[in-house]
Amino acid sequence: MFMDEARFGRISDTRRCWCPKPFRPVCYAMVSQEYTYAYAAVSVSDGHMDSLILPYVNGDCMQIFLDEVAARHMNDRIIMVLDGAGWHKKDSLATPDNIRLLSLPPYAPELNPVEHIWDELREKEFHNRVFDSIDSLEDHLEEALCDMEQDHTRIRSIVAWPWIINSVDSWKWNKATTTPPERATVTARLSATLPSRQPVEKQY
Repeated sequence: MFMDEARFGRISDTRRCWCPKPFRPVCYAMVSQEYTYAYAAVSVSDGHMDSLILPYVNGDCMQIFLDEVAARHMNDRIIMVLDGAGWHKKDSLATPDNIRLLSLPPYAPELNPVEHIWDELREKEFHNRVFDSIDSLEDHLEEALCDMEQDHTRIRSIVAWPWIINSVDSWKWNKATTTPPERATVTARLSATLPSRQPVEKQY
């Protein structure tokens, strides 16, 4: 599963929209410094998504989310891929027994398909909308997340990137055709062939 968080606030997202001729649409705008946060984890293989709305992004809220995902998938073993945010560090979290955290390379948000879930949510559900309060925003966000959780086909069409699916299929094939010592040898050989990130020397 890939995991990410996103901030939603009472800042309107004004976009183009359809309107009958000869009328011109009127869209209200608002800028208010009130925010809430959505947490989501998605399975790229079947489009299953788990989400929570929490007031902050910190270690305590991250722990609540991990415990919730672990409880929803008690019979599964989950590798959760996530970015290197400070509240994602393993040392500060009591990771559930059925979850293993795997960090993405630094400064590479484009590798996380959940980023596109947030883009889809903002484009389809939050454009040209103004909310009277943070509670009304959270109610709308909850409804939108619930609709997305039930639409596995839509989620999979967004997150099932070919390189991720190919990696999962290769891992399953490797697991089915090799013994544990052989898998360790193959993993070590593959790791040795991966290019290492080298510091870039700036020229002035």
